[in-house]
Amino acid sequence: MTHLREPLPSVLLAEDDRAARDAIRRGLELDGYSVTAVANGEEALIVIDRTPPSLIILDLMMPYVDGLTVCRKLRSSGDRTPILLLTARAEISDRVSGLDAGADDYLTKPFALEELQARVRALLRRSSYAERDPWIVVGDLRIDERARRAFRGDRELELSKTEFDLLQLLAFNAGSVLPHSLIYDRIWGYDFGPESKNLAVYIGYLRRKLEANGEPKILRTVRGVGYGLVAP
Repeated sequence: MTHLREPLPSVLLAEDDRAARDAIRRGLELDGYSVTAVANGEEALIVIDRTPPSLIILDLMMPYVDGLTVCRKLRSSGDRTPILLLTARAEISDRVSGLDAGADDYLTKPFALEELQARVRALLRRSSYAERDPWIVVGDLRIDERARRAFRGDRELELSKTEFDLLQLLAFNAGSVLPHSLIYDRIWGYDFGPESKNLAVYIGYLRRKLEANGEPKILRTVRGVGYGLVAP
């Protein structure tokens, strides 16, 4: 019997600096992606039209057609492919311009390859969430992923962005205990280390909001391991 293999997630990389382009391409290929690398926005648009990728990485400043223009063209045509923008500019206005043009995330140069790989994984996860049924249900907890709203019974939970992302991750993996390191990677893009109390603080916030009206406990803590959601 022949077993068909799942196709590799495809990444289009548009970066005019050859050394940076080659380094990023190699790093992503080692991470298991199929990568097409081009040197400018004009080439990027041709490749996207011919073979739509799973994710697009664009340098902000490129010859012929720059990253912002590529973003605007894709979004104006209805293309919702996740876009990660790379920029050597640290000014807030430049980052805002990139997001307003339609980029989903950005990285300021110089950056560690590990951070870019984490951003790529996060964007592809968000894209896969959007293709599923938008509702996640765990007992009386209901999460609308598209509207980014969560309910415990008939009560809507008032959640910050990070609290919602954390609850969404735990709910999607309900019944499993997620290790601290995995949660840090999925929510913040890197591990703060064993001394950090950041995750515990947000778990505390979530627990208080989930049980504000005396509802049964659904957020489970396994000391020294991690956290999980279980239906009461």
